[in-house]
Amino acid sequence: MPSTMSEPSSSHLHELDRELCDERLGSHHVGRVAWNAPDGPMVLPVTYAFYNGEVVFRTSPFGPLSPLTKPTNVAFEIDEIDEDAGTGWSVVVRGRAEAVVRAYDLASVWSLDGLVPWAPGTRNLIIAITPRKVTGRAVKAPFAD
Repeated sequence: MPSTMSEPSSSHLHELDRELCDERLGSHHVGRVAWNAPDGPMVLPVTYAFYNGEVVFRTSPFGPLSPLTKPTNVAFEIDEIDEDAGTGWSVVVRGRAEAVVRAYDLASVWSLDGLVPWAPGTRNLIIAITPRKVTGRAVKAPFAD
């Protein structure tokens, strides 16, 4: 039975507004894509760019991310955690991934900062995630006061 109690209010955990989430998405270049693969949930890291409100990344047309060429519901996350300081934040984008196929869009995103994959090999398939919902949270451990 689900709990009806809400999480207690705490100055140690707070939501990030959309503007700050977008700022962080634009200033980072490594995140994780999560989706429901045929054999169960999958999460993989990617280098990405935040362009025109979308998360875009390059991948192999034959790799594990290649099924995302077809419209697929995904989650994308970036975060930063300082275990010693007991602080961190996370931004999650939930939306639809699909291949970028229009020539104009391909030309526009090909040379974006952050879009160069770290993984070797041919990575000429570009996937874009169109956000449906963007949320962020920051946390500070009680000892971090």
